[in-house]
Amino acid sequence: MSSQNTPDRKVPHRRLGTAGPEASVLSLGSWHTYDRMDFGDAVKMLRHAIDSGINLFDVAVYGIPGVHPPVFTDVLFSAMVRAAGVARDDYLLSTKLWLEGYPEQSMRDQLTNALFRVGADHADVAVLGDIRSDDLDLKVLAEDLAALEREGLLGCWGVNNWSATAIRTIREHALAAGSPGPQLAQLKYSPCRRSIPDGEPFEAVFAAGVSLQASDVLEGGILAGKSGDSRQIGRDPGDIRGRIQEAAKGLADLGRELDASPAQLCIAFTLTHPSTATVLFGSTSMRQLTDNIAALDVLERVGADRLRSLMEPFWADRDIVDPEGP
Repeated sequence: MSSQNTPDRKVPHRRLGTAGPEASVLSLGSWHTYDRMDFGDAVKMLRHAIDSGINLFDVAVYGIPGVHPPVFTDVLFSAMVRAAGVARDDYLLSTKLWLEGYPEQSMRDQLTNALFRVGADHADVAVLGDIRSDDLDLKVLAEDLAALEREGLLGCWGVNNWSATAIRTIREHALAAGSPGPQLAQLKYSPCRRSIPDGEPFEAVFAAGVSLQASDVLEGGILAGKSGDSRQIGRDPGDIRGRIQEAAKGLADLGRELDASPAQLCIAFTLTHPSTATVLFGSTSMRQLTDNIAALDVLERVGADRLRSLMEPFWADRDIVDPEGP
């Protein structure tokens, strides 16, 4: 199956960390996404993403049985891949491994279940969820992940919204276990949430070879001009969402001046960080996908230095959120 829309440009690739694969600088997420789309439209969008050079897809198991309604976005993705005629070698699969039930629910069991649901025999990347417990044994966790890497079930791994100290600590344990350690840090990053990725503690993390995967770049759609009330969105470190809603108005005005959509400005901004390897976003339509890809043209036209300067007034978590991270 070929895309009905000829891509205007190819999305470039960058290496994840020092030992990860070459991944597209734009990556597609699955959180509450594909289960909100017409299946045929989703297949066409996936095919267009692949044809445009996007090769990294974040596809995870969401929802807790008996607690949250079941979500099948990852199962749908496996059907989308088949319907779009996409070979497994043509894309990178990134999954999530959750820490809430660990170690009772092992990394191996979680990964095996995630692969079963998505119809794959290995994950190229796994991103570890937030740390919510003070008694997490990072040494044992690093050893468990190293074993999965050795067996070929897992290509590499990263972390989601961890502190800089926790990342440095597990990296030391991973290196001792024969693993290259975390290759990416998935962090909230946008013109409004900058304190952690732009702070000094993470400078050292990035200098060690860990890449940044920018996530929640549109604040659940708020920075793209949506209310944020139509679906579940991420947590709000620093309790600054009100400030972000105000900033969205100024961002829209700037977009009109620069002949760019607010979403394009946000995506382009995250690509100005020197350690960004890929920007993660969810798309629910072909139009949204092509608009987001065009952020690459906006960055080229406006320039990184000028764009960072223009975004300075929208920095909402400055001196509010600890740059060290959670």
